[in-house]
Order: sequence, then structure tokens, then C-alpha cells
Amino acid sequence: MTAELIDGKAFAAALRGRIATAVAALRAEHGITPGLAVVLVGEDPASSVYVRSKGKATVEVGMEGFQHRLSAEAPQEELLALIARLNDDPAVNGILVQLPLPRHMDEAAVINAIAPEKDVDGFTVLNAGRLATGQKAMVPCTPLGCLMLLRDRLGSLAGKDALVIGRSNIVGKPMAQLLLADSATVTVAHSRTRDLPDLCRRADIVVAAVGRARFVQGDWIKPGATVIDVGINRTGDGLVGDVDFDAVREVAGAITPVPGGVGPMTIACLLANTLTATARANGLPEPEGLTP
Repeated sequence: MTAELIDGKAFAAALRGRIATAVAALRAEHGITPGLAVVLVGEDPASSVYVRSKGKATVEVGMEGFQHRLSAEAPQEELLALIARLNDDPAVNGILVQLPLPRHMDEAAVINAIAPEKDVDGFTVLNAGRLATGQKAMVPCTPLGCLMLLRDRLGSLAGKDALVIGRSNIVGKPMAQLLLADSATVTVAHSRTRDLPDLCRRADIVVAAVGRARFVQGDWIKPGATVIDVGINRTGDGLVGDVDFDAVREVAGAITPVPGGVGPMTIACLLANTLTATARANGLPEPEGLTP
């Protein structure tokens, strides 16, 4: 068996097309243009590239993009004052503070300064709590993208045995909440879990988000399972995921490649969240298929 490739790049392109259509209709029918503000502190090369790609994608779907850059030495108070202004700006529907932040800043305090209704990353405590309790929330972009890919591949997830490897607030925990909400039976594991290979072998769905290159081995996978590889690891062989792709592909039923799998979905879902936030802020119906 050779697994089917789950083409996140193509899915994300189609999703961005749907968003662009919805943005155009929003402008034509209501005179509203969604606005996304991205804040970068410092000059981390990877963060700078990511911010540029977000800005380009924002413009391509017809949204307004606002980029704010602060020096790495800027005091936290300056960043918090900027966030307060963006919270109060009616032209801004979504706010994203690019992580990581310089060491002298309190990441949690900065994230939770963002108005929850503009928190398009879904990282604030209020949005995390809403997601965990089944209420309407802004959902973190990467898990939302994974959920979309799984639904597209499998249809209903009800009754599926799902294993999430990773327990971060950004991917692992919200991914588990989304799978539970879709009636999957969910196990959350991590790098210190005992008998992890045996847990994998029972799973119909494996979401690998542990941050270790080629961590998940081919003989860990249940034949025909769907494998979502969230990892992005730089190695001497280039970018690789958290899954040993070549080995796992010979066993799984479907798998996301790295690159070209989950990565493109993250930015597409950021735009989706911005559109959703805009609709909610203006009391308009939310576009279908952009939220869990």
C-alpha cells in the first residue's frame, strides 16, 4: 500500500479563493473590507519571512493588511499600547502578534491583551476556554486547517480513534478539542508517553505535532490510517516533518507531505478567521465551512 497524498497546498488555494469571493461580496453588499493587523517585534529571519507571506496572502484575497514593526529592544509597554490601539480601531478585525517574542516580554500577557473577538490566532485564554467548553470561539489556525483536511479526506470523524502526539497550546490541545467535538475518541500523547508505538498502531487518525524530525516510524502506523504531519524541522536533508514520511507512506492510507501539507493551511485559516471575525463584529452571517 502506498498512501494517498493529502494536498494541503491545493486545498488552501481553493479555500483562499472562497475567502476572496466572500470578501468581494462583503465589500459590494455592505461596504465592509476585513482588516488584519500583524505585529512583528524584532528581526527574526523566519518570523520576517512568515509575516511577509501573511501580508501578501491578505492582499491577494482583497483584505486590508496593516503591518506594525517594533524593535527587539522595545519595552513591553510599547507593544501593549499598540495592541490597545488596534483593539479600538474599527478598521482592524483581526490582530496577530508574531511569535516568538523577545525574552524580556511576557508572552502570555501580550497575547491576552488582544481583544478575544480580534484574536484570529485563537491563543487568548478566553478563546481557549470557549473552545474547551464547546462555545463559539476563534480557533487556532493550524488545528483548524488539520480538521478541514481530515473532514475532506474522511467525511465524518465520529467514532474514529484519533491520536494527537503533542500537547502544546498552539496545536496539540486545541486539536484534541476539535476532534472531540467531532465525536472522535481522542488520546493525547507526547514524547514521554509510554508505549507510544502501540498507541499509534490502534489509531485511525494520527496527528503528529511533537517537534522532532521523523519521530513517528513506519511500523507504528495502523494500515490504512490517516496521518497529519504538523512538524516542520530543518535538517541536513532540508525540511522534514515529525513523521518518517517514506516509511509511513508505505503503510498509511493517506498522509500530508512536508512541505505542502499542513503549512499552507495555516495562513489560509488565518484569513478564514479574519473573515469570520469581521462577520461576527458586524452581525452578519458567518461564511459556511470556515469554522468547526
